[in-house]
Amino acid sequence: MKKPVSRKKFVQTISMAGVGMSMAGSRLWTPPGDQEDPVPVGIIGLDTSHSIAFTNMINNQEKPEITGFKVVAAYPYGSRTIESSYSRIPKYKEEVKKSGVEIVDSIDELLDRVEVVLLETNDGHPRLEQALQVMETGKRMFIDKPVAASLEDTVAIIEASKQNNSPIFSSSGLRYLSNAQAVRHDHAIGKVLGADVYSPAVIEETHPDLFWYGIHGVETLFTVMGTGCTYVTRIHKKGTDIVVGTWEDERLGTFRGIREGSSGYGGTAYGSEDILDLGSFEGYDPLVGAILEFFRTGVSPVPLEETLEIYAFMEAADESKRRGGRPVALEEVLDNIKG
Repeated sequence: MKKPVSRKKFVQTISMAGVGMSMAGSRLWTPPGDQEDPVPVGIIGLDTSHSIAFTNMINNQEKPEITGFKVVAAYPYGSRTIESSYSRIPKYKEEVKKSGVEIVDSIDELLDRVEVVLLETNDGHPRLEQALQVMETGKRMFIDKPVAASLEDTVAIIEASKQNNSPIFSSSGLRYLSNAQAVRHDHAIGKVLGADVYSPAVIEETHPDLFWYGIHGVETLFTVMGTGCTYVTRIHKKGTDIVVGTWEDERLGTFRGIREGSSGYGGTAYGSEDILDLGSFEGYDPLVGAILEFFRTGVSPVPLEETLEIYAFMEAADESKRRGGRPVALEEVLDNIKG
């Protein structure tokens, strides 16, 4: 099997992303704690159920971690080319209106009305253009999955965040499985020696295979394993993908993408002191709480270097598929972006 390659260039790339987030987090804007009016939140993209769920949680519930913010405006587009996405927009426009959200005709109009942004567009292709419009204003932005429809656009968004000193945060809700968080932050199993995770992995032909839905399981994998993956090997079949990542310290992490039969979210983490079932999806409350804390502080709970490595992992998995299952280094796919 191919040996791990040097990660020098890869580490340099993701370290610069981390520096960008440190700079972004230094911005001084913080909503005053005693203000009477909630901080206005804007949504870009009403082509995903996340827009409805997040609006309902922020506007219609009285929870300590949700107070102080209100979704006030939404720009509905969103995909104009993926039928499963754009067909939802008329219904979702009516849904958010019930929560007091104004539908606006442009992102510029949205940005005039809000202080922070949820970029929810389900189609990754418009993401770069939309994200750039927000970041040029310096407003804090949560970017839902996928960050973009290519690794190249993902890198461009991260670099723009750094250059514009505009904080961004991106994560799947599956990062916030209670047991995954306990493994990551509370050392629930001692030193993490490996993990096997699974999730649905529906493929949308206009996106890299795992970007569209496999991201949920891959995000769980990185939550447990952390950064440091050097190369990826993928076995692809019609109904299943098996992706094996080798970390620089020789740990192995696997992702099973499910497209046939019974499906769900979960996995197992293996540690020096215990083995732990990671459980299943627990709802959006922890993610929304993390988003709003990010809006308050400007500091992403997920380092940008980790988000970049997640997308490099998924791109390397696609390249491994193209090469018939041969190992592909994350450093290589990032070098290809830089030409």
